[in-house]
Amino acid sequence: MYMLGSGLAMTADSIEHVISYWMVFQKFQSPALAGYAVISHWLPFLLFSVTAGALADRLDPRRIIQAGMLLFIGCSLGWGVLFMTGALELWHAVVLFSLHGFAGVLWGPASQLLIHHIVGPEQLHSAVRLLSMSRVAGLLGGPAVGGAMLLAFGPSTSVIIGALMYLPLTLWLVRAPFRRKAHQESPQATPQETRPGGRGGGGILATAREIAGNRVVVSMTLLAGATSFVIGNAFQAQMPEFAADLGHGDADVYYSMLLAANAAGALAAGMILESRGVRHAEPRIAFMLVILWCLCMGGFAVSSVYLLSLALLVAAGFLNLAFGAMSQTLVQMHAPPAIRGRVIGLYGTSFNGMRAFSGVTVGMGGSLVGVHWSLAISAVVLAIITAGLYVLDQHVLDQRSGAPPP
Repeated sequence: MYMLGSGLAMTADSIEHVISYWMVFQKFQSPALAGYAVISHWLPFLLFSVTAGALADRLDPRRIIQAGMLLFIGCSLGWGVLFMTGALELWHAVVLFSLHGFAGVLWGPASQLLIHHIVGPEQLHSAVRLLSMSRVAGLLGGPAVGGAMLLAFGPSTSVIIGALMYLPLTLWLVRAPFRRKAHQESPQATPQETRPGGRGGGGILATAREIAGNRVVVSMTLLAGATSFVIGNAFQAQMPEFAADLGHGDADVYYSMLLAANAAGALAAGMILESRGVRHAEPRIAFMLVILWCLCMGGFAVSSVYLLSLALLVAAGFLNLAFGAMSQTLVQMHAPPAIRGRVIGLYGTSFNGMRAFSGVTVGMGGSLVGVHWSLAISAVVLAIITAGLYVLDQHVLDQRSGAPPP
């Protein structure tokens, strides 16, 4: 029920994005406002993920998620009224985009923390992957559903219908499983890692200090931040140029397939890995998945064959979900239970917040050397960073085990 409700909520989120972006573009024709829409979506994750995680530690995570859902519903209803009355002004769009970003950051860390109240440690990897798959399904289906609704019902009715799609998760959370014992010490954590948090107030630096000696959490958080900062999903914004260079610059089915390929690969990863019962998670595999992802992204950047580019995007989506689910699982398993929400929030700051800057390397770099070169160079840089983080991680492991360095 949690997976289905989360997928439906993500679909509603995608529907609102599709319709609001289209209406705002038609009304204002403002690239700056479109840029603000992207920034306002990711910046709250960068600034407030740890704070949201600290709230989830201290309060009932179900209620934190419900607060996020109510904000989402309020935004959708606000868009609906403004579209219906024709009263939309620039400041309305800025406020609603901002509130939508804050709703997302309330939902993020608490949604991951709640998994511990629903499943046991042996099922954690599977549960994290299933939740990721449900959200990817929403991201994949939401734009198509939103576009169809926009044509069939018009913008105001469509976003109001979207608001109703948040209700199943919101109502299920009223009596969702909640076990205080999920905050007890994790069997994977060492005595050093299970000390209660200090007076950090949920701040990023305070949380970082508290987990500084936790090898797995530090390495996975740094790796997630590197992938988001260097490449992230910025290549999606450059897809029109990639498609044009592949001979499909028009808004046809071939272009749509390129847009959907990454999400389709991620959805396939969730289904295949679940069907095979793959639940093993370790840092070494996560590093390997990122290296393979870099190879796929670099290959896509230099490919001039449409079918090869499509296949590489599907493979990249597969690897991205596999890495994201595994790194998130490792962080949750090894986080000190007393501050697990804050640690998940710190991971969210790294994995989601850093995407606010991913347009610099691929997008801004593309304006200097072309998007093909900028993405290829970014893939090489990320591969080097990943290899360096792996060597550092192994060095720390060897030091703690007493083995001589290689």
